[in-house]
Amino acid sequence: MLAKKIIIVGGGNAGLSVAAQLLRKNKSLQITIIEPSEKHYYQPAWTLVGAGVFDINKTVRSEKDYIPKGATWIKDAVETFLPAENKVITRQGNSYGYDALVVCPGIQLDWNKIKGLKETVGKNNVTSNYSFDIAPYTWELIRNFKGGTAVFTNPVGPVKCGGAPHKIMYLACDYWRKQGILDKCDVHILSGAASIFDVKEYAATLNNVIKDDNIKTHFGVNVTAVDAANKTIYYEEKNKDGITDRKEIKFDMSHIVPPQSAPDFIKNSPLSDPNNPYGFVEINKTTMQHSRFANVFALGDCINAPAKKTGAAIRRQAPVVVKNVLAFLANEKLRGEYTGYSACPIPTKYGRLMLAEFDYSNTPKMTFPFDQTKSRWSMWILKLKILPWLYWNKILKGTA
Repeated sequence: MLAKKIIIVGGGNAGLSVAAQLLRKNKSLQITIIEPSEKHYYQPAWTLVGAGVFDINKTVRSEKDYIPKGATWIKDAVETFLPAENKVITRQGNSYGYDALVVCPGIQLDWNKIKGLKETVGKNNVTSNYSFDIAPYTWELIRNFKGGTAVFTNPVGPVKCGGAPHKIMYLACDYWRKQGILDKCDVHILSGAASIFDVKEYAATLNNVIKDDNIKTHFGVNVTAVDAANKTIYYEEKNKDGITDRKEIKFDMSHIVPPQSAPDFIKNSPLSDPNNPYGFVEINKTTMQHSRFANVFALGDCINAPAKKTGAAIRRQAPVVVKNVLAFLANEKLRGEYTGYSACPIPTKYGRLMLAEFDYSNTPKMTFPFDQTKSRWSMWILKLKILPWLYWNKILKGTA
């Protein structure tokens, strides 16, 4: 009997975890990982880089060192999906067939959706922790800030690590407090969300931090442009009559998070959810199986499931995908179920962190035997030391 062919699109956290776990279950599988990048990044640490407590060089390693033994790595990018023919076409023009397809190329950062952002981010007092190259500049700005207006933004729609746009704001305020200048800082957050956090139990803690830091909140707004020369951010906000007003705010430093969506090659493919404005892959949110193509599964940041896009979510999704891919190939009923679990480790100040864990229903799902709505030093150590070690040594190898 011929070995089953599985193609995994994407060699990030999701792709490597699934590949490693599949091969642990069945070494005879023919697994191909299609991933164009030679480098692999541990992105959850970039907030800590921006806060000056983590070395950016410790967040990047060689992709080749984490390709599981027994898997084949094709250093190329998928251009087209042909699910009716069980094929993918790559940028180099090659065609690959599969028995099962796992789609997990991550999310696309749409820098160009905010006018002027791409040209100025990383200089002119405009930064973003969503880039390996730019995250260290965040610390430079925070460290050298002497007071004035600091603006932090969060776009409309889903982003990877939904807490990241405001995590860095809390750390910046704590640093400025320690420097004795917080009273000289006019701190604003422009957020496309309706509130600071979707889960009310954790939001209560963050609202207290916002109050203590004297942060001015602007919810339900859409940042549209940044004019670096005039140090101005433009945004849209609906007034009480439902009419959209164009507003502006001057800044002395800003941390801007770009809008995000599915990669274009997914948006323009049959796998995309036609009813999703961001073009995410259409799946059953419980089984992770594609809604229309039975031998296609997806996980991670590219899916339309209403879960937060975090590494913690991937860690729970991966074994479900593995279980259900193997069941599908064996013509068995899919029994793996994902309940929407996600986690956001949110530092509220240096040395203190709140670990927010929850599911699809935004119900807290706490792992530890204490109240996780409180910020703790132990959770800060988890974020700073334990999770990075687990990622490189266990998660990517399929053992955690």
